Amino acid sequence: MKIITVIIALVLATNFFITESVGSDSSDELNLDTLDVLAPQNHYILENQLLSTILSRYHYKDVQLDDSLSSIIYDKYIAALDYGKNYLLATDIDKFEKYRYKLDDELNEGNILPFYEIFNLYRDRMLARVNYIDTILTAEFDYTINEEFHANRENVEWAKTYNDLNDLWRKRIKNDALSLKMNGKEWDEIIENLSKRYENYGRLLSQYNNEDVFQLAMNSYSSAIDPHTNYLSPISSENFNIEMSLSLEGIGARLMSEEGYTKIVEIIPGGPAFKSKVLQADDRIVAVAQGEDGEFVDVVGWRITDVVQLIRGPKESTVRLQVLPVEGGLDATPIEISLVRDKIKLEDQAAKSEILEIINDGLPYKVGLITIPKFYTDFEGQRKGEKDYKSTSRDVKNLLEELNTENVDAVIIDLRNNGGGSLTEAVEVAGLFIEEGPVVQVRDMDENVDVVKDPDANIIYGGHIAVLVNRFSASASEIFAGAMQNYGRGIVVGEQTYGKGTVQNLVDLNRWV
Repeated sequence: MKIITVIIALVLATNFFITESVGSDSSDELNLDTLDVLAPQNHYILENQLLSTILSRYHYKDVQLDDSLSSIIYDKYIAALDYGKNYLLATDIDKFEKYRYKLDDELNEGNILPFYEIFNLYRDRMLARVNYIDTILTAEFDYTINEEFHANRENVEWAKTYNDLNDLWRKRIKNDALSLKMNGKEWDEIIENLSKRYENYGRLLSQYNNEDVFQLAMNSYSSAIDPHTNYLSPISSENFNIEMSLSLEGIGARLMSEEGYTKIVEIIPGGPAFKSKVLQADDRIVAVAQGEDGEFVDVVGWRITDVVQLIRGPKESTVRLQVLPVEGGLDATPIEISLVRDKIKLEDQAAKSEILEIINDGLPYKVGLITIPKFYTDFEGQRKGEKDYKSTSRDVKNLLEELNTENVDAVIIDLRNNGGGSLTEAVEVAGLFIEEGPVVQVRDMDENVDVVKDPDANIIYGGHIAVLVNRFSASASEIFAGAMQNYGRGIVVGEQTYGKGTVQNLVDLNRWV
């Protein structure tokens, strides 16, 4: 029996030293003079040193932080900021070139100031471009002039002067305007559309904070070693846990940012917002307060992640919102709503099943279709021993038992666009279709091989199966599909899969403090 072999890499997550949520005032015009210069906080030195230690000692790849890796980190960081070479000048790049072979020394010493120096200038350059848009849109373009704009600028040279950048942006905006014109937009509509588009770009960038730049820097470092090794900031770590557990503690509303306002996109059934019967889609949240008598914080102009951090909170705690009801528009008088937070289950992202009734050669068949968006599990709930913690294997087992009662003739497992998730869950889901045995083997940096087996001889469904995959099916999805193929349990149908052969271990930096 063939066993799929994967290697161990790392995901580093932290959720400590959170001292504040950072917001940004909304403004019709982005003013460079009002933006704070971003700089690293003191605790980033410790986090950086911890990350360097863990990557150098425990990553599968034995990579040393030296001049060679420094050059790769430098290129990745510049590309993360300005991949299309739309904002920085050649003189800027020449200025920063001094860091190409020095970032290793700086990182080893816990000095991440160069990353902030580069980012601050990049931000200024980008906001200057955004403010230049109004100058470009003073008159409609002459589309009879024969000129070219190349959107893919990966292999072009950096602009040498401001005039070069101005000409590049004139062509870029002209290209955008032409696309809108070809879609039937009039010039006034084109001006409004493009002005809002680039104002939003600028607003998002102006809301970057110190933590964001630190995460960009650390991910430039980690991805220089391995594309699947990542550093997760406190907020990113929290969101990762929510995505894996399909649950969170909050009010049960999906939010988005629109023109500086936090707008409710969807009310999740069963949550506090749903039970209130007051909040509805398209309402705008303008202020948030904690507890029964906490002071309201105006959140107009804040980025969505910071607003979400204020609204989320422990189960059974109270949050108060000031909301502009959708029917009143932006001129409505805000109403105050008090909600008690609860645990919200994101059922729409869980595995689902349906029965397809088909006719083949004149004969009727019932085929069960189970769609698995990702291999999720509630790590925290499992650790605490909660009886009803969420997991893919539990959900799929229940779905298979339901399909068994319907006497389906076959089952299709749809893993298209499933980028992976928990390795343990992939193995346990595979165990629902096979008797006990090896599913995958994992090799670590010391060449130790761990054969991960399905320990349970019980088979929940023993009938015909097919596994649907596409080029976005990766990691745990490929392990499951490979196991079904190797054990002769079913056929794999679709495109060639992504081809990710690494396993990431979550490393909580808190444990190293």
